[in-house]
Amino acid sequence: MARKTRAKRPKRPRTAKDRRERVAEILRRLDEVYPNATCALKHRNAWELLVATILSAQCTDERVNQVTPGLFEKYPTVEDFAAVSQEELAADIRSTGFFNNKAKAIRGAAQKILADYGGKVPKTMEEMLTIPGVARKTANVVLGTAYGLATGIVVDTHVSRVARRLDLTKEKDPVKIEQDLMKIIPKEKWIVFSHQLIHFGRYICQSRKPKCAECPLNDLCYAEDKTV
Repeated sequence: MARKTRAKRPKRPRTAKDRRERVAEILRRLDEVYPNATCALKHRNAWELLVATILSAQCTDERVNQVTPGLFEKYPTVEDFAAVSQEELAADIRSTGFFNNKAKAIRGAAQKILADYGGKVPKTMEEMLTIPGVARKTANVVLGTAYGLATGIVVDTHVSRVARRLDLTKEKDPVKIEQDLMKIIPKEKWIVFSHQLIHFGRYICQSRKPKCAECPLNDLCYAEDKTV
């Protein structure tokens, strides 16, 4: 069996200026490869995106996109989701996994939005975090994609892994990773950067077998398990 050949790792930048230039180059290349990166979850409005994002936990976007068209046809409004029984909704979303918890969160979110926000998904991080099933990642997805509001950076499993491999953070906690990224990524890039890193992690810097040989960031990456 052929042995993996370790790739030569670049030298780390020594100064703050060097580090800023490296981050700028990473962003430039991501823009080049993913100029129109956006959320892969299909939706028509902020509420549908919120539901889809809750369903996407521990589930692929592809599976969610298979479930949501029929789901939104059956329950076209926030009121419909608030009124459906826990058992019925759980059965409808069973194939996305963790269906009981997700059904509880979606029903709770619908009821909270109806009771406190006039049936409209709110537009601030503070308000979003009062909704059942919503933490910073979900809030950032909805606020950034549905409303174009850069309130933070989405940190999912892809962003978390790739950010560490690229030495943009050394943290493992998603909230701390987000804080590190927000310090070095220009605010006007927060929304698209999240989508770009998710695409990058999904198709190139894969967790089981990163495609280092075809990686556009190869010469900027210090990962110890890089291969050629």
